[in-house]
Amino acid sequence: MEYIGKKVVVVEGTRTPFLRSGTDYQDLMAYQLGAMAIRGLLTKASIEPQIVNRVIMGTVVHNLKTANVAREAALTAGIPNTTPALTVSQACISANAAISHGVDLVRTGQADVIIAGGTDCVSDIPITFRKKMRKKLFNAQKIRGVGDMIKFGLSLRPADFKPEVPTISEFSTGRTMGLDCDLMAARYNISREEQDKFAERSHQLAAEAEEKGILAEEISKSVFPPKFKPIKTDNTIRKDTTAEKLAKLRPAFDTRNGTLTAGNSSFLTDGAAVVLLMSEEKAKELGIQAKARVRDYVFTGQDPNEELLLGPAYATYQILNRQGLSIKDFDVFEYHEAFAAQILTNLKCLDSTAFAKEKIGVSEKLGEIPGDKFNVHGGSLSLGHPFGATGARLVTTAMNRLKREDGQLAILAACAAGAHGHAMILERV
Repeated sequence: MEYIGKKVVVVEGTRTPFLRSGTDYQDLMAYQLGAMAIRGLLTKASIEPQIVNRVIMGTVVHNLKTANVAREAALTAGIPNTTPALTVSQACISANAAISHGVDLVRTGQADVIIAGGTDCVSDIPITFRKKMRKKLFNAQKIRGVGDMIKFGLSLRPADFKPEVPTISEFSTGRTMGLDCDLMAARYNISREEQDKFAERSHQLAAEAEEKGILAEEISKSVFPPKFKPIKTDNTIRKDTTAEKLAKLRPAFDTRNGTLTAGNSSFLTDGAAVVLLMSEEKAKELGIQAKARVRDYVFTGQDPNEELLLGPAYATYQILNRQGLSIKDFDVFEYHEAFAAQILTNLKCLDSTAFAKEKIGVSEKLGEIPGDKFNVHGGSLSLGHPFGATGARLVTTAMNRLKREDGQLAILAACAAGAHGHAMILERV
């Protein structure tokens, strides 16, 4: 496929430490996490905030007080108020959408320097009243006198005060993502043992990467008032995870026949991650050595009833076919691990001739991804998954691996609610 427009490079990337929801970020809002990541990026890349043309952030858990969380994060981080900022949302690939939008702005000459990524603080999840109560409160704006007030008070019932807590379920199907994944695991014969073994692998590799200081290379220290306690590492990795321990956990979604548990599923996480995009010409003008070039990206959509989490397989097929590449051409693979069953199913589909023929319409399968090139420092199962930020973490990890492992091409992919998929190819500069 012929590349059109300016070449886009990724100069640097960073993230806050990822923390399990309900821990040290519990008193914060998503914009604060985003601001910390942006500050960390400016410091790491040694650039002045004045040269940034645009800030684009993805988010999933929206707070009405900061509807455009990208703007609040940018201003708090010290980005000039003359720099526009926008927020995008595409479920778990929100940061991927933000980065891809930034790539297009640079490629078409609309901007030369962009900060893109995402932020989410699930600890600050909005809890609302149910529709009936919200309607009563909305109409209460029309209250004009004591009579109206008494009438409003008499209309209230104890049930009206029951809160409505958001659930991670598909609006179109009504099923939770975990339940959907349980059904998919059964459909593709992904066993509980395989899932627990993969979860063990993720945690053990992440623990090893943390011990060697590899994870520290992509993390910027977080410090927040009022305690100003420095947070330097993720609190998500369980170094003592074993398949044997995981086997003792009960099913979390389909409690009778399911194979998904809290141990082989990603967990609620708070955090932010961002990358610095530039045109290749701008990077050279500033004397900055970029880490990777964005070669291509794709987004896909599937059937939410049957293929909710198969986005990585579809996106990988689409982008490799478009670029005329094969799995053998890649040195680095970084895929989002929503659930062990989800990632194992996608890997199985990539190595399935039946899937290639029936779902993609091609005669040959892509083949097996080598384990020694795949998520070698752990993934979302161990590092955590702040919904709006994971895409930027994947880009940062992938380009850092290219440099560290002396590789040439990297591919990253992720699934998302709504039966979406994303894949991006990075090329080492």
